[in-house]
Amino acid sequence: MQRRVKDGEVVTGRDILEPAFAVVFTAAQRVLAIDLYDVQLLSGLALARGTIAEMQTGEGKTFAALLPAYLHALAGDGVHVMTVNAYLAKRDFEQIAPVYRLLGLSVGLIEADIPPDAKRNAYASDITYGPGYEFGFDYLRDQVALISRCKPRLGDSFRARQRGQSLDRSESMQRGQAVAIVDETDSVMLDEATTPLVLAAGGDVPAANAEVYVAALRKSEQFEINRHFVIDEAASTLRLTSCAIEQLSDRQNETPRRGLDRSWTMYVEQALRAERLFRRDVDYVVDDDTLRLVDQYTGRIFTDRSWADGLHQAVQAKEGITITTENKSIARITRQRYLRLYKHLCGMTGTAQGGERELRSVYGLRVAIIPPHKPCQRRMLPMRVYADLAIKEKAIVEELVKIHRTGQPVLVGTAAIDTSQRLARHLDERGVSYQLLNGKQDAEEADIVAEAGQLGTVTIATNMAGRGTDIKLGQGVRELGGLHVVATEPQESTRVDRQLFGRAARQGDPGSCQRFASSDDELFARYAPSLSARIQRLADTHGQCQMELEHDVAALQHRVEGTRAYQRRQLFAHDDWLESVLRDLT
Repeated sequence: MQRRVKDGEVVTGRDILEPAFAVVFTAAQRVLAIDLYDVQLLSGLALARGTIAEMQTGEGKTFAALLPAYLHALAGDGVHVMTVNAYLAKRDFEQIAPVYRLLGLSVGLIEADIPPDAKRNAYASDITYGPGYEFGFDYLRDQVALISRCKPRLGDSFRARQRGQSLDRSESMQRGQAVAIVDETDSVMLDEATTPLVLAAGGDVPAANAEVYVAALRKSEQFEINRHFVIDEAASTLRLTSCAIEQLSDRQNETPRRGLDRSWTMYVEQALRAERLFRRDVDYVVDDDTLRLVDQYTGRIFTDRSWADGLHQAVQAKEGITITTENKSIARITRQRYLRLYKHLCGMTGTAQGGERELRSVYGLRVAIIPPHKPCQRRMLPMRVYADLAIKEKAIVEELVKIHRTGQPVLVGTAAIDTSQRLARHLDERGVSYQLLNGKQDAEEADIVAEAGQLGTVTIATNMAGRGTDIKLGQGVRELGGLHVVATEPQESTRVDRQLFGRAARQGDPGSCQRFASSDDELFARYAPSLSARIQRLADTHGQCQMELEHDVAALQHRVEGTRAYQRRQLFAHDDWLESVLRDLT
């Protein structure tokens, strides 16, 4: 088959595709002792032909990726299989690599802390596994290396070709962007697309101008809302008023004379943002004198990310921890632009619906809906709405205690780490044992989530904890109704809600889900204050609102998703414009 592909046959033609799928099917039987389902074969076909396959959670996307990866590897240009984090990349690599090796293909794994030579070897493999962001950062590193390399003298390129050498790619880790298979496509291509990939240096040592950020914090504490600054809650933005700008520009004002890398006004503005817009255990955590960012969509804690333009240092000053130097940007690229570099792009997820238009317009990808292997038996219980947070959390705890007494396992999904911690304290007071996950994505977390379906288990985690981990039901759990999932509040995106609910009732198992909400949930408080007031007005003497609000919440989520999509389009349009300007200049 490799010889025929090199001779010009198309890999997606029936004469190549059918025997390729057949040998993969047989290899999976021999190595993994599994028979690929019809729906996995159908998903593999969709991926092979360059679409996004929406498979229900628990349907085995890892195995479905085997098929297109092998098929396109026959061309010899390299296939990149991208996962959402390093743990899943390593897990899938270790599980699937023996299948590829039986089929005569080489397979590699890229990790952040391996040396460049090891990465080059991984990229030289027929198939390479790794976290999606690491592929992007390696691309940026290659571009920086190419630009910084000395310009060859006249005739050097000709002599190198005569000797069978290359001046262009000798130091590059990657050998090009041929084929990419993206796992959890909606998370990577949509949710995370508002954050470009930025290669930066610095940020690891104490800042020499730390007193500037502290002075800005003290100055910001003197400012009053609506007089010196205004906040747009819906857009999460803050800006200074003319009154504040005049006050900060006054020469009689005490302004630091040294250590300023930007205007004094910007330092104070960032200090206000740190104080007013960013919350501990929601947007970030402090771990051993170190500031760690929390992903707003997944609840994961990042150890290698920081805010730009002095915001990171402003938050450090607010928390009273060591203020580090600002990162200096070396290179950047939007995720949209990077993924569009691939000649063949495809992906898979459990929640692509709702993002079809954007996936089509930005990436040129259609969505193929793959039917479930077995009929879904998930029961969706009515949403319960309460007047305020305290009443809602009390009701959640009462519900957890009641279910726990029956032995039915419960998975509680929260939007923020501080919510998880509060619920854990309430359960401690009631004497209910539980497992608490803190936003890290590693093997330990996956093991805990995998056990969430055992009899009598209560697991509290941020919404995306354990994404990609299969939850098996313990003995006797099916008779109790399977795993029950509790969402502590509706999310900005319906796709995040659906991912959480997809933890229950997998592969035809029974399961149930229920959402709780209150008037001060962030979705309502930020984007629909009128709905928040309505909930408070309609609450009964027990603090519960008996009104049906499912339609209102869905409409609000749809509106917010539209706003987020617009922001991503603006970012992509700006990047497109910048690229065209640079192209014209060169």
